[in-house]
Amino acid sequence: MNQPVTIGIDVATAGVRALAVRGGTVLASAAEPLPAPVRDGRGHSEQDARSWWPAVKTVLAKVTGELPGRGGEVAAVAIAATSGTIVGVDASGEPVTPALMYDDRRGAELNREATALGADRWRRLGFGVSATAALGRIAWLAGHVPDVAGIRHTPDLIAAKLTGGPVATDWSHALKSGYDPLTLEWPAEVFEAWGVPSSLLPSVVAPATVLGEVARPVAGLPAGCPVVAGMTDGCAGQLAAGAVTPGSFVGILGTTYVLKGVTEDLVPDPTGAMYSHRHPDGWWLPGGASNTGGEAVAGQDRLPELDAAAAALGPAKVVAYPLRRKGERFPFASPDAEGFVSGEADEVELHRARLEGVAFLERLALDHLRRLGVTVADPLLAAGGGSRSPLWTRIRATVTGLGLRVSPQAETGYGAALLAAAGVLPGGLTEASAGLGKGTLVEPDERESAALAESYQRFCAKLHTRGWIDDELFAVVRRR
Repeated sequence: MNQPVTIGIDVATAGVRALAVRGGTVLASAAEPLPAPVRDGRGHSEQDARSWWPAVKTVLAKVTGELPGRGGEVAAVAIAATSGTIVGVDASGEPVTPALMYDDRRGAELNREATALGADRWRRLGFGVSATAALGRIAWLAGHVPDVAGIRHTPDLIAAKLTGGPVATDWSHALKSGYDPLTLEWPAEVFEAWGVPSSLLPSVVAPATVLGEVARPVAGLPAGCPVVAGMTDGCAGQLAAGAVTPGSFVGILGTTYVLKGVTEDLVPDPTGAMYSHRHPDGWWLPGGASNTGGEAVAGQDRLPELDAAAAALGPAKVVAYPLRRKGERFPFASPDAEGFVSGEADEVELHRARLEGVAFLERLALDHLRRLGVTVADPLLAAGGGSRSPLWTRIRATVTGLGLRVSPQAETGYGAALLAAAGVLPGGLTEASAGLGKGTLVEPDERESAALAESYQRFCAKLHTRGWIDDELFAVVRRR
């Protein structure tokens, strides 16, 4: 095969995972736990950033040790991590603060200020600044820790250990730190207003850019092995699932539901429910994450039995919005949204209604994209634990009216390995993803289409009556 062997590293909250991949095939993998973040009642969320590199070395040694060449054949490596986690470092690049995690809220008030300071910029980009954005935490670190000489994202620290010196960050990990992927610049008007010096901020490059080379052999990686810029965990997972070129979208049904895809142009969302990362090739990656998803049926030890009974039952007579907590963020943003069931149902029908409710959210997300002028190619890719349920996948296909192709891979580390390959192949990400498996295609069930279409209309009418979706989106729903 002409495809290189590359390694993708996923630095997640709970642990580090690495995969060696060639031509779409996983050759080896390994995982190592990390200490749990420390969270308190003030909204602080911290992890020991010094624990990352030892865990990365451990998984790299295990993975390279399983390869025929003991790592000598590795052509490139890339790192993906959680979006919005940052660390303050000293002049030598070593951490002088804990990692402030993606959900740390100590910059919330500063982020509210940033919303006004950069209003024109955020309007052009089509999204706002959330309370947990890393942007505010950068200013917080600059104002509270005198020893901070620079701000780094998780992959920046790991890549610096590999190359022996500081590296650029990528525009995916920098997005929630305020980097503008449209103008390719930091928001100077925001940082200058706060008195944050530009010297604290790393330079920024496109994902799949070669950052440097491994300085000396480490954990099986040979000296001279290229270190390639990665992307955030969600973006890397999207690429791993196969949503790589314009029009391709993936619905990832895990604990929550996430819809991500590729468009040629930036599509601002006036509602703020969707935002866009930038593709390594300059296209855009619009998407959003719901608060609804697989947790709607989580914790039930009889899922296969209930699925079988729900399949025999057919479409539910009741309509359910299976939201377990207050507030929704995608495909509509409402802090007041709450779950509901439209009538009485026994255990089996309620289970079926919950599966359908998540499918209705997926359909509503697709209708929201259509409202914004986005074209979604058929089939829709599917990934996540919920996509392993044949019944649920068939319901989703029938509700959306699209075929669902269940992706065989959607791991963050796998996506990082693709980005590593893209950094060293002349055809970039397109060539790197050519070996992705196609997966199983599930088509809509025409026998249930009419009933589920009627239930979807009832579902959206209830959302509209409660004021959670606006007239324009409801009009799009009713036209289909």
